Amino acid sequence: QVQLVESGGGFMQAGGSLRLSCAASGRTFSRYTIGWFRQAPGKEREFVAAISWSLSRTDYADSVKGRFTISRDNAKNTVYLQMNSLKPEDTAVYYCAAPTAPLTYSYYQADFGSWGQGTQVTVSS
Repeated sequence: QVQLVESGGGFMQAGGSLRLSCAASGRTFSRYTIGWFRQAPGKEREFVAAISWSLSRTDYADSVKGRFTISRDNAKNTVYLQMNSLKPEDTAVYYCAAPTAPLTYSYYQADFGSWGQGTQVTVSS
């Protein structure tokens, strides 16, 4: 499995942008799909975006389509989440995660066994 560490969260006004990073350790990073999830206060954790190990597939939650972009640099063992046109409802702790098995594409939380510690994103109106 891979170990994951998120960074890049912070405070931003509505309409602004932030870029989150998910740094992974382990030589097998390039064999794992990476997903971003978020949890707002009082709400369940939800899917945000996912990218396959080969970069051939990405998926987004409807709420972030057209505003967020997921990408990865396998040479740097890093996945990014570019967040533009931020809204107050984007306020949440953002987590990156990897599925339990390599070479598996999924965006269902139950399939993800490795999680980072999370990074807080706060968007003010």
